[in-house]
Amino acid sequence: MEQHVFLIGARASGKTTLGRELARELNEGFTDTDAIVVERIGMVVEKYVEQNGWAAFRRAESQALRDAADQPPHIVACGGGIVLSRTNRDILQQGVVVYLRVPEEELIRRLENDPKSGQRPSLTGRGLVEEVREVLGEREPLYCSCASLTVEHGTLAQQVRVVQDFLSSSMG
Repeated sequence: MEQHVFLIGARASGKTTLGRELARELNEGFTDTDAIVVERIGMVVEKYVEQNGWAAFRRAESQALRDAADQPPHIVACGGGIVLSRTNRDILQQGVVVYLRVPEEELIRRLENDPKSGQRPSLTGRGLVEEVREVLGEREPLYCSCASLTVEHGTLAQQVRVVQDFLSSSMG
């Protein structure tokens, strides 16, 4: 692989799941920026944000992205808010950016079924439906502006095939 493949999208869009499977299929390395952050801060995101605030978390997230980008090209699943920083968006543009676009209703269903509240704390303090709508409304234009490829909701196998085909045609 000549460039990093950065996976972006909302919380619960499946970036980590797709990233692991894509890395396995392509025989490439895999990094999850959220996992790097949690390892470095030594606690769940929710607790860290309570103690230090979202700005501190976003700085840690940006550092995790910089560190991943400094490694040889591989698959990188990015935190949902990684696109909020202009500097992060510039880093993403150095690779292939895959936006996992999942319908709002599906994101809500996934978050209701597996909230992982320590890993996925509330971003707005609102109810789940209102929060998903608000956050997607803010971030969708950023996700779209960064994306080299947008992958619509589908099975994991379908998503992997779409990304593989894109990589083959754009890098081959």
